[in-house]
Amino acid sequence: MKKQSASAKTSNLNGVAAPRTLAIDIGGTGIKALTLDPQGKPINERRKIATPKRATPKAVIKIVEKLAAAQPGFERVSVGFPGVVKDGIVYTAANLGRGWTGFDLATALARKLKKPVRVANDADIQGLGSVSGRGLELVITLGTGFGSVLFVNGTRVHLELGHHPFHNGKTYEDELGVRALKKKGRKKWNKMLAEAISDLSRTFNFDALYIGGGNARLIDLKLPAGVAIISNENGLLGGIALWRDAPGARPSARSVKPARRSATPAIRPPAPLEAPPNA
Repeated sequence: MKKQSASAKTSNLNGVAAPRTLAIDIGGTGIKALTLDPQGKPINERRKIATPKRATPKAVIKIVEKLAAAQPGFERVSVGFPGVVKDGIVYTAANLGRGWTGFDLATALARKLKKPVRVANDADIQGLGSVSGRGLELVITLGTGFGSVLFVNGTRVHLELGHHPFHNGKTYEDELGVRALKKKGRKKWNKMLAEAISDLSRTFNFDALYIGGGNARLIDLKLPAGVAIISNENGLLGGIALWRDAPGARPSARSVKPARRSATPAIRPPAPLEAPPNA
């Protein structure tokens, strides 16, 4: 019988054909990992390790190495990062520790994992795992901070709305980040979110708004047409698009994977919410 070559064994490690993608989602409170098959479907259970307080590059890389060691075989890596990232280099990391400005995260991880690595903003990757690729689609993420990305017919345009003025001189992150949630409570936080959705609708006239992030599960609003809550897992599933498409290219169209409300929103502008009273 003909022996299987070493390369053939490697390409079919764990019974899944290559290339497999290790998707990493670095958040302010947790770092998650999941391995995807060539079609972008998970081949194992998601794993998570808490993000250290004031996390430095060294601390984060150590956790990523630990998560990667526990994964099935993979040939490439996608990383979502909570800050501005260009060509794998970090420019901002407001909710992590020191040492990130100018840090080449893609190269550092590639050296440690001995695999090619691509890095993008975490909200961008959440969007890549959620949008339909039709019309003007806005994605926001509610977690430690406030992430955002805009897609125009599938073309990705990174935004930093979290640091944009929003309410009484405060930013979106000031009013909708985790610190505001803990300080104001869930009811007032939801009222502020309703105002934000209304403002974003008037600003962008979007066809669809997708809301993700760990705190999206706390939304109690009756969302208008064209607005949907998406699964937090999309922040990992979207990692495949960093390899499937050239940077900035249109991702392959896929359906929204809602965490609640089963229907994918219609591609039409949502009805503006009535602005709530000041919190």
